[in-house]
Amino acid sequence: MIQALLLLQGRPQITAAELAAELEVSVPTARRDLEALAMSGIPIYPTRGRGGGWRLIGGARTDLTGLTEGEATALLIAIAQSAGTDPERVAAIRKFVRAVPEPFRDGVQRVAAATVRDVPWGEAGDHATAATLAQLQRAIARMRQVRIEYDGSHGPSETDTVPLVVGSRGSTWYLLAGSPLDDGTADQRRVRTYRIDRIRALQTLPLRGAAPAGFDSGRAWSEMVQRVEDMRGTVRAVVRVQPWAVRALCDRFGVQARIGTPDAEGAARVEVSAHTVEALAEQLAGWTGAAEVVEPPEVRAALRMLGERITALYSADSA
Repeated sequence: MIQALLLLQGRPQITAAELAAELEVSVPTARRDLEALAMSGIPIYPTRGRGGGWRLIGGARTDLTGLTEGEATALLIAIAQSAGTDPERVAAIRKFVRAVPEPFRDGVQRVAAATVRDVPWGEAGDHATAATLAQLQRAIARMRQVRIEYDGSHGPSETDTVPLVVGSRGSTWYLLAGSPLDDGTADQRRVRTYRIDRIRALQTLPLRGAAPAGFDSGRAWSEMVQRVEDMRGTVRAVVRVQPWAVRALCDRFGVQARIGTPDAEGAARVEVSAHTVEALAEQLAGWTGAAEVVEPPEVRAALRMLGERITALYSADSA
């Protein structure tokens, strides 16, 4: 979208086909990018018919310094929420932050720094609400506290908090937020993790809500991920995996898989982990044709019991 905007700045107008050729994408993709720019609040509009195309209001003289604060934040939010962590996307965000008007740069920079796109934890559905995510990012940009009505494991609750980081594991988005101190700064010792799809209601408050001095959003996110991984990975097993299945199994377990040295027959030794013996056995049950648990005996026994239950269940059906 940044590239599309820069092309629009240099021309009186551009068609979706011309944009597709410039960016080496399909015409439908180019059209979606143009429509996304318009929906984000960028002042562009289409003209129909012969000789039509997309134009920036103000023509070729319009540049990024003509964006309003809301437009700049909206465009950055759209980019930050998009999938992918490739170098081009990261570079586009950096260029955009440098290009926006100076009065808006701090807010846009906060959104960029506080948004993390991460690798998945297993299989996760896309339950995040885009509007909620965007509202949290705007609160971060404007340094505001939010009031969250949350459906947690212990039932619904309501709390006022300072949003610090929004990040994704796969397609599921999370919020790291801290309890506000008297000056509106987040208490770094009381940071909590929320799943955004479990936020039932969200209100932006007219109260200052800022990250503490020296707060490192990337480090905070990594520490949260490590804590969760430690809880999830307390039980480990060594699995002998056929060469053709190594990549698929490791993709399934993500960071919970570590590849060892292949044996004489070419099969790999892979260490996998989960939070309980039963959970690990259930995850490995579908890999019987490609992988064998070597150790520990507890996981092998859990797999055997699982197989016996399945056999008993379906034997009863056939009888």
